Amino acid sequence: MGGMSSSLPVFREPSAIEKVFNRVFGFFVGIGIGFSYNYLLQVRGRKSGKLYSTPIDLLERNGKRFLVAPRGRTQWVRNAEAAGEVTLKKGSSAQRFRLRPVAEAEKPEILKSYLDTFKREVQGYFPVVAGSPVESFVELTGSYPVFELLAV
Repeated sequence: MGGMSSSLPVFREPSAIEKVFNRVFGFFVGIGIGFSYNYLLQVRGRKSGKLYSTPIDLLERNGKRFLVAPRGRTQWVRNAEAAGEVTLKKGSSAQRFRLRPVAEAEKPEILKSYLDTFKREVQGYFPVVAGSPVESFVELTGSYPVFELLAV
């Protein structure tokens, strides 16, 4: 399973409203305002070397931290893959992490947990509804990059 076709660079471009919201929300998360799972993900551009930031919802599951890309292979995903690491920032604290791409076979349970946990924020990015059985996510694994964060 999981041939090359499942890893094509497919992603959903954010709308103008989402871009503005992400910028404003990212500012608040960056200064430390937000829920416990909100972080500002920072990653270097793979070509420009510029530092890019985007707000994310961090999934903590079974003592591990997971970064899920609900919009697919976005710029931050491609930059993170190239860099091999990201920084999560909240307020004055920042922590670097190495990335471990999660195997396709591990993804259904993580995707289900992510959607169930953050349904209000991310339901619109998934073709299945929150609360769906884990089997519903098997066919979706190629569309959603998932990384385990490992301390540097």
